[in-house]
This record gives sequence, structure tokens and C-alpha cells, in this order.
Amino acid sequence: MNFLWPEFLWLLLLLPVLVLWYMWLLKRRKKMAASFSSLSIIKQAAAGQASWRRHVPPALFLLALGAMLIAASRPMAVITLPSNQKTIILALDVSGSMRATDIQPTRFIAMQAAAKKFLETLPREVKVGIVAFAGAAQVAQYPTLNREDLVQAIDRFQMQRGTATGNAIVISLATIFPDAGIELAQMGTAGMGGNRPMGRSLNEPPKEKKEHVPVPPGSYNSAAVIMLTDGQRTTGVDPMEASKMAADRGVRVYTVGVGTVDGETIGFEGWSMRVRLDEETLKAVASRTAADYFYAGSATDLTKVYEKLSSRISTEKKETEISGLLALLAAMLTVISASLSVLWFNRVM
Repeated sequence: MNFLWPEFLWLLLLLPVLVLWYMWLLKRRKKMAASFSSLSIIKQAAAGQASWRRHVPPALFLLALGAMLIAASRPMAVITLPSNQKTIILALDVSGSMRATDIQPTRFIAMQAAAKKFLETLPREVKVGIVAFAGAAQVAQYPTLNREDLVQAIDRFQMQRGTATGNAIVISLATIFPDAGIELAQMGTAGMGGNRPMGRSLNEPPKEKKEHVPVPPGSYNSAAVIMLTDGQRTTGVDPMEASKMAADRGVRVYTVGVGTVDGETIGFEGWSMRVRLDEETLKAVASRTAADYFYAGSATDLTKVYEKLSSRISTEKKETEISGLLALLAAMLTVISASLSVLWFNRVM
């Protein structure tokens, strides 16, 4: 716990002084009771001194005073609050390696089912967009609240060759910031299997690239990217370069690795290849953007990953000042202390 005004904490030293003063008052009353001539009066005074009720109101008032002093120091605590993220971009791998059957029935089908389940668990006010990527990346569905459109976009996926994880991140950022002038053509990918600039005709001049002032990674709370992939980058933008672009804009890129770590050899239309996870890169992308990496080695794992992501995106931890809560607690303790004192002893304290 941090404090904005920690110098006020020194006032807590007053509490043990007040305890000593209260003990001195008790001894003083005991001496006064001993001077009474009537034995019955002495017994009544002694019984009163031994009663536990006598100490409850002062103890509650002491706690209230302590809470007020801590509140004055303006404490900051990390608490979980509803997230204000309004847009989620699902960047989903549709490369040929998703035909692998190490996740039953296939990685591709398991991914589709888990993505649909994820949409069901998200709050309805969160917009979701979908970027499909293989050798190139493209927007399959612009951010929308309509879950049916998103499900239809997932059902329309067609697998292709290549894996351009970096392109997927860049296209996701261009979707989140449509007016920022983010285009793959400006990153020198035209000859690397990269995408043609999205959203304009061939004779339309490219958008002017705008200068961006970097912000702390993970500080942009209005959108996030979830990238699911099962393979290594084979073309397009370097994913570390793309993740730096995301980090500079404060956008978190959560990465999900699909498939077994050892991988599998698959064949299709006369060619075969070994497909395996590049966990090192996926972890680095998530770490650079202040996000998390998740491993999904089975269909069940994949569903659980999406459930975790849904809960993390729906809520977030923030450092928040709690002096108001402590002040309210102090007020309640003061009222209870005074009420008990009046009820038991017909006086306030």
C-alpha cells in the first residue's frame, strides 16, 4: 500500500499515548473508589471496573481515530474494478498448419469453437473485431456489438499458406486507430508477402503517416488485442517490431499458443511441413506490451484460456485512493462507539 501524504502516519504515535492515558484514568478511578467508606460502594465500583462493556466504546473510538489518521495520509491500494476496455481485436491464425490434429478434431475447428465461446462470455457493451491472418492479414469483421456478424465471420474462415504474425498485430492496430495512418506498406513489407494497404483503392494516395509520441506499455485501456497462433512467422513484418508499435501505443497484445510444443508433421496438396509453436516469440510479444501469454495444448485448454481472458478483460486492477472508504469506516465506528456508551452508561464516553 502506498501513501500520497505519508507524513501524516506519524500521528499514529498518538494512539499508544491515548491508551496509556486511558489506563491512567482507570487506575485513578480505582484509587478514588478505595477511599469510599461504604464496602458495598467499593464492591460496585470494582465490579464496574471489571466489566468488559466499559472498555468497548473507548476501543471502538480508538479504532475510529486510527482509521481517520490513515485516511488523512491518502492511502493507495490496488483493487479490482470493471474494465473500461471497449474494443477487443481477435487476431486468429488461419494458416494451413491449423489442419494439425494434435488438438481434436483439428486446431482450426477447436479455435473456431473457443472463439465463439469467448464471444458469449464477453460483456455485451464490448465491441469485437476480427483479423484473420496467414501469409497476409486482413480484417474479417470490423469492431461491432453484433455477435451474430462475428460468428458468421468466424465460420467464413478459409485456410491459407504462410504465417504473418507481425502483420496481424499491425492490422489490428490499424483497426483500433483508423485515423493514425498505420499501414503495412510504410513498413517495407510489399516484397515480403505483406498486405496491400487496407481500406482504399489502388489510385488513392496512401494516408500520411502521423508522428506518435510513445506512451507506457499497457496504458491504453480502451482496446486490446488477442492473437491466437500455432506456428512460427514465415513472412511479413517482424512480430517484435510490430509489438513495439503496440507497446508505444499502450495496447496490450495477449498471445495464445495453440498446439503441442513438439509440433506435428502435416501434409496438404502434395507438400508437407513440420509445425511447432514459437513460444519464445509469443511470450516476448506479450511481455513487451505488458500483457500475458497463454498455452493451449488441447481443445479444453483453449476454452479455458478464453475464459481467463474474458475475466481479465472484463476487470482490471488499478491503484486507487481509498481514503474515502477509511473515512466512512471511521465515521461508522464513532457512531457505534457513542451509541453503545449512551445505551450502557447513559453518557457519551
